[in-house]
Amino acid sequence: MTSFERSARKDQFRATYDRLAPQRRAQRARAPFFHEEDLRYLRFLIPEGLRVLELGCGTGDVLAALKPAYGVGVDFSPAMVAEARRLHPALDFRVGDMEDRDFVASLPGPFDVILIVDTLGSLDDVQAALESLHPLCTRETRVVVVYYSHLWQPLLKFAEWIGWRAKQPAQNIMSPGDIHSLAGLADFEVIKSESKLLSPLRLLGIGRFVNRFISMLPGIRHLSFRHYSVCRAFRERPDDIRSATVVVPVRNERGNIEPAVQRTPRFCDDLEIIFVEGNSSDGSWEEVQRVAAAYPHLDIKTMRQPGKGKADAVFTAFDAARGDVLMILDGDLTMPPEQLPKFWDAIKSGKGEFINGSRLVYPMEDEAMQFLNLIANKSFSIAFTWLLGQRFTDTLCGTKVLRRVDYERIKRGKAYFGDFDPFGDFDLIFGAAKLNLRCVDVPIRYAARTYGSTQISRFSHGLMLIRMVIFAFFRIKAL
Repeated sequence: MTSFERSARKDQFRATYDRLAPQRRAQRARAPFFHEEDLRYLRFLIPEGLRVLELGCGTGDVLAALKPAYGVGVDFSPAMVAEARRLHPALDFRVGDMEDRDFVASLPGPFDVILIVDTLGSLDDVQAALESLHPLCTRETRVVVVYYSHLWQPLLKFAEWIGWRAKQPAQNIMSPGDIHSLAGLADFEVIKSESKLLSPLRLLGIGRFVNRFISMLPGIRHLSFRHYSVCRAFRERPDDIRSATVVVPVRNERGNIEPAVQRTPRFCDDLEIIFVEGNSSDGSWEEVQRVAAAYPHLDIKTMRQPGKGKADAVFTAFDAARGDVLMILDGDLTMPPEQLPKFWDAIKSGKGEFINGSRLVYPMEDEAMQFLNLIANKSFSIAFTWLLGQRFTDTLCGTKVLRRVDYERIKRGKAYFGDFDPFGDFDLIFGAAKLNLRCVDVPIRYAARTYGSTQISRFSHGLMLIRMVIFAFFRIKAL
């Protein structure tokens, strides 16, 4: 038998929501634009076809709109749950309180997403409630917390006074910083935080423009009505990584092929190296085959890419790789192979799920990067940090590391962004951002080339990167 006892304050909330349950749909219909805008961003964060738990589901309209493969809705109002069951019979709705640990433990987890929309306002102990969610989480689970800005409290009270909004008991007052602090105390790490929805009204189309292009701007975003926090459970650190594949794309890199093998540390017991050659004219293909034969005690595989471009080479090799972890080591060796163990440690420890190299922290060798390239890289890093909601100090570093299972998830969702990136870096970065993976930069000491010449065109590729910034703005930020 559970020892959970609901407080008098919670009883007041339940009585209010029981009374409002029959009117809930009519109330939502009074603010259709607001709910459309709110749901638009939730659909971006939570793709269709996942296992989703919503805590504080009300009549289940949001959960149903997300189209989960398996959806469970929980609410402590029996009347709300009865309405949800009537309206959405294909989903699983249960009466319960998310502050009741025994009840939470009885839910059929784990889930891909745990959604908490405005429910934190009625809780007596937010930290304890969040802590109780850990048994329902895996490494991949994301907890999405949605709350409103209390800067809007006077307008909400006015809306209640004129009847546009149902009267509510006193809610907890929490800023995004408060939610992030409570999540941290409960061993959840906030991966992404966004503030959106500056206009809750359509205003003849002006509201959509304001919400899409104005509400996320620095200095203005804090005035937005909604804030969204995406968290991951930091207690869940499965020790399930045993092997790695280092993919080395080479095109006219004959002099770097054997050094790549000689200089790569054996940082795990099961290490695979895949050279993928791309129509070289300097004998790189023959050298790749010679080196593989010269080191029979190592697991070295060779292949030729079927198409053109680094993205084609890398993803062809990723599809053939067998390692639990996938690593990219550019064939020019300007990212010293000796630093790969840092990337391995970062992902194996669980500190990051998408590990990105950064060439812009430590001093680099003379002529390793031209001045204009350095300025461009720093500028793009600032832009992408704002666009993606996570810190990237060097988006263009070729060394990127992720789990093979996460690469497969990125690949399944690739249609959202399309085939636009000849290098593959942004396919992976945008895909990781869409999955809400924890991205971590690992500073490296960038070295000058010792063989061959760069295959980057400063101006044509710079224009392409500008197009990518614009593309990302419309697909990730201005939704």
